[in-house]
Amino acid sequence: MTIILKILHFLLLPLLLVLSIFFRDSHSCSSPRTEESSCFNSTTLSYPFSTNPGCGNPWFQIHCLNQSLPVISINGFSFSLLHFEPNTSSLLVSPLSVLNPTEKTHCSSVLTRSVNLSGSPFRFSDSTCSRLSFVKPCSKPALTNLPNCSVCSWECELFKQPIKLLHGCESKNHSDNQEEDEEHNGCQEDFLGFLEIYLKNGIQIQYDENFDTWFSDCRTCELKNGFCGFNSSDPLKPFLCFSSSSTQNISEVIIHKHKSKKIAILTPLFIFVCVLFLSALVLALFRFRKTYPSSQTEEDPTTLFLHKHRSPNLLLPPVYSYEELESATNGFDPKRKIGDGGFGSVFLGQLFDSRLVAVKKLHKLHSTTAASKPFCNEILILSSINHPNLVKLHGYCIDPRGLLLVYDYVPNGTLADHLHGSNSLYRKGSLSWQVRVEVALQTAMAVEYLHFSVDPTIVHRDITSSNIFVEKDMKIKVGDFGLSRLLVYPESSVSSRYIWTGPQGTPGYLDPDYHRSFRLTEKSDVYSLGVILLELISGMKAVDLNRDKREIALVDLVVSKIQVGCLHQVIDPVLVSIEGEGAEGIISSVESMAELAFRCVAAEKDDRPDAKEVVAQLKQIKNSISTSRHR
Repeated sequence: MTIILKILHFLLLPLLLVLSIFFRDSHSCSSPRTEESSCFNSTTLSYPFSTNPGCGNPWFQIHCLNQSLPVISINGFSFSLLHFEPNTSSLLVSPLSVLNPTEKTHCSSVLTRSVNLSGSPFRFSDSTCSRLSFVKPCSKPALTNLPNCSVCSWECELFKQPIKLLHGCESKNHSDNQEEDEEHNGCQEDFLGFLEIYLKNGIQIQYDENFDTWFSDCRTCELKNGFCGFNSSDPLKPFLCFSSSSTQNISEVIIHKHKSKKIAILTPLFIFVCVLFLSALVLALFRFRKTYPSSQTEEDPTTLFLHKHRSPNLLLPPVYSYEELESATNGFDPKRKIGDGGFGSVFLGQLFDSRLVAVKKLHKLHSTTAASKPFCNEILILSSINHPNLVKLHGYCIDPRGLLLVYDYVPNGTLADHLHGSNSLYRKGSLSWQVRVEVALQTAMAVEYLHFSVDPTIVHRDITSSNIFVEKDMKIKVGDFGLSRLLVYPESSVSSRYIWTGPQGTPGYLDPDYHRSFRLTEKSDVYSLGVILLELISGMKAVDLNRDKREIALVDLVVSKIQVGCLHQVIDPVLVSIEGEGAEGIISSVESMAELAFRCVAAEKDDRPDAKEVVAQLKQIKNSISTSRHR
């Protein structure tokens, strides 16, 4: 294999040299193409902007409309690029529908909806929001300027709140000199006409690289004097780093300015190198196969990824063959299915040594990368942790027919089964208040271990009652680490201890602060833990569409009852029947747990306790129950 690599390296160098010369124009990201930049004055575009296909960010390419108007699309809005300062993050843009209206309507030419940049790495500048915040219609505008609200309801909304024109400006700070701004803008009789001029003159938006998760490697690429781009032929448009090759200098000396001469010189050379390369490759492969007939010449990319990203001291679990796990589950018999999640189905299996295991088979997705990411995530994380309240990974299988994970088999279902399943009323008989407190404590101890005993810290991101597995003695194990993340902080957020990442998790358990800010911390797990506590207290689901719309989320329902002193209305009635005459004795500890849950689901993450404090308080609640029972 080493001989083949050396031959490939020797032959690829001249081939790549020829290719780089032959196709030089289509791979240069250092400057925009002439035909694309003819409508654009700037010759120094910085990431994420580019006029050259395959360069910059694929979602923020600058195109020319009729060879005269530079256009950029953001969040489905097409903007005309009025001004751009080279090597800055600020753009002056105007909605294309305002500059070039294509349809005539009964309403004004002002946009028919709010300009919304949410979810993109762009934000409106403070100055743009400030100027808009003091615009207002006159108290008695001319009758001819009033919109027909039955036809143009959006324009009536603007008359009431002009700030709605730019979504997100409501939360920005206004100008420090409010009187001066009001005097400058004043009231506008032709209010909609003023807004149209405001948009035509341009709104300033700013690019924030911290929100651009698609190309997180661009800074590293630029430090290596590379140019950030993407594979334009791939529908996922994965990131590529184009290096500034010295072959360009060579090509400028060898190649004539005219393309016809360039092709005449290079075509024979290109064909000769290709023939030489293919001949040598066939010969090398023939010799290699003859010498090593049973060896594999290529290793699976998922396996390579696992070995590349594991820490030096980490031992990966055993690898099973697909046939072995297929036999263990009786061909993945539907009758053996014991669970079904977002990433895959779980089957009961019996290995050759008679051990019972749970085998998760990941769902087949259109993208292999999308399927293998949670797969590799679980292997790397579960191989690095060891705690009695966390599931153990026994092995895995990487095969073109499917990706498989082998876990502990926990025979007593999940906490969701016991609380909400078809046999929940029967199973709830085993969930006395003392058992529920113990379940809460063990879950919190598992989270505390992930947050404080592992380096780097692990955030589970999907702590739900369906991912808490119950053993026969009612001990629990937390599982399903497909969404888990290591808190490896970038330099910009080390002091604040968060990472930027798109919100993922289960509705009803997902931290609203994380969902709103895209900032993931340990407190997101604490929020989910608080929802588990509320489930144990109430016996109700985290999300139930059969409840009143204001009470669909369990957090909204229980918190509202706690705030008005009506906690007793949401306590699980099964608890009363289980505890019998001792039900009154548990009320104090139920209230203590409800108070703790109330703090865990606080809207702001800074108001929540950490996992250590949750464990400490649950231990106090457990001790208080033991003390009251011995009296």
